[in-house]
Amino acid sequence: MANKVLMKGNEAIGEAAIHAGCQCFFGYPITPQTEVAAYMARRMPKIGRVFLQAESEVAAINMVYGAAGAGVRVMTSSSSPGISLKAEGISYIAGAELPCVIINIVRGGPGLGGIQPAQSDYFQATKGGGHGDYRLVVYAPASIQELVDTVQEAFDVADQYRVPVMVMGDGMLGQMMEPVEFKDRNTTRNLPEKTWAANGLRGRQKHNVINSLFLKPEELEQHNRRLQAKYAEIEKNEVKYEEYNLDKEVDLTVVAYGTTSRIVKNAIKMLEKEGINIGLIRPITLWPFPSKAIEDAAEKSKYGFISVEMSEGQMVEDVKLAVNGKKPVYFYGRSGGMVPTPAEVANKIREIVGGAK
Repeated sequence: MANKVLMKGNEAIGEAAIHAGCQCFFGYPITPQTEVAAYMARRMPKIGRVFLQAESEVAAINMVYGAAGAGVRVMTSSSSPGISLKAEGISYIAGAELPCVIINIVRGGPGLGGIQPAQSDYFQATKGGGHGDYRLVVYAPASIQELVDTVQEAFDVADQYRVPVMVMGDGMLGQMMEPVEFKDRNTTRNLPEKTWAANGLRGRQKHNVINSLFLKPEELEQHNRRLQAKYAEIEKNEVKYEEYNLDKEVDLTVVAYGTTSRIVKNAIKMLEKEGINIGLIRPITLWPFPSKAIEDAAEKSKYGFISVEMSEGQMVEDVKLAVNGKKPVYFYGRSGGMVPTPAEVANKIREIVGGAK
């Protein structure tokens, strides 16, 4: 059993990637994730791996494209406006079916916004960001240990399905410190050999070519439909979520992810003392979204659901789609870097359920 070490979230991301076999890191500094790059700058050269600070976010994501195309495990990290700059490259990588891991430590926006924590990149992460009919697998861990485990899982999922995978945390998760354990990872996944990689002939008759350009519309449509079949497989196999306090009927079910879910758990404990029973569904994958779990919880949620977010309600529509009109869906959120408190969440819930029972 490995010993636990106290680490900042951003630095734990870097060490987790190293344990997962990340061979190349390309990045560019932006608060509040700069420590990821700083950590990799110290560690990667010492173990014979590649760290390169690119001249821009655009350059960094295209370096990721090149390394992923050569078949090596590669990661980049950024924060909200930096991810916006990477969006075209992410679309190219998705179109070329290349595995990579993208870290987004979210800050408030839009525009340059501020450097405080937020969850306002939900749309950007789950609905595209770049162009075309592509998807990212998006993880939203809630603790530093889960962040470490998720980063390692992300590399395996990327390789299994040949897709870019995003691990999305807010600024709090990147900056806080918690004890973590780095376990020796033996994946149970049957990861395919990278016979598609553009890494020389290696006994092949022709060089592999990595590309996402299809000038004939029939071919591009066929490519898109093959991608959709892959995404359907991911939706079937890779949904992850936590249910909390839902082993019985509840007055209301909260849907919250990341560090916001930890705040919600404290609010639930406060309300429990007043006889108000609240459940929680915590999406761990934002895409694929745990729609079935939310739909199933409708039967045991007396007053319906509330989405609690550090945004102006970007996840609400996915919750409403999952509930499918069976129960009301409410919203409480803070934005711009403001963090909801347990007392604020509890007050909103009291307002919905009509006070103490």
